[in-house]
Amino acid sequence: MKILAIHGSPRKEGNSEILLKEALKVIEAEGQEVIVIKAATMKIAPCLNCDGCVETGQCIIKDDMDSVFDAIKEADRVLVVSPVFFFGVPAQLKALIDRCQALWCKKYLLKQPISDKKDRKGLLILVGGMARERGFEASNATVTAFFRTIDVPKHEFIYFKSIDAKGEVLKHPEALRATREAAKRLIQVE
Repeated sequence: MKILAIHGSPRKEGNSEILLKEALKVIEAEGQEVIVIKAATMKIAPCLNCDGCVETGQCIIKDDMDSVFDAIKEADRVLVVSPVFFFGVPAQLKALIDRCQALWCKKYLLKQPISDKKDRKGLLILVGGMARERGFEASNATVTAFFRTIDVPKHEFIYFKSIDAKGEVLKHPEALRATREAAKRLIQVE
């Protein structure tokens, strides 16, 4: 099974990266193949809304997103781990998601499959300093649209609120445990 893990945070060794590493421990211990994409370390230009993908389903911008498109096509499972910034995912992750407009055109306008993989599913893990759910729900809406566009018809969504300072999630063993359990569910074959 191929697992695509997308990390959305620009902060190194922050809370979302700690949670990503917890999830990957479980996934790798089960012998799964993992591709990790760190959006903040890649050269991904924002979508230009140029309609260059409307007739082909392929983005005309050539940058690191090409490898992301390949990884999406090959993945059996997709894991997204991110902080929440101002009720949304960070700009680096949002640029990656927005560039999937080409895949949206491929799927919905051209009626072509995104992948030949079957029974794909996803997992979204969010962490942030806010105490209310609204920002997490807004981020989930964005990632849900991304998942559905890339032929991930269902996903689990977990989030951890009121965790903001770098590394603070380590003081929340319940968050670490919940992340490991969700990772186990992600790789289960139904």
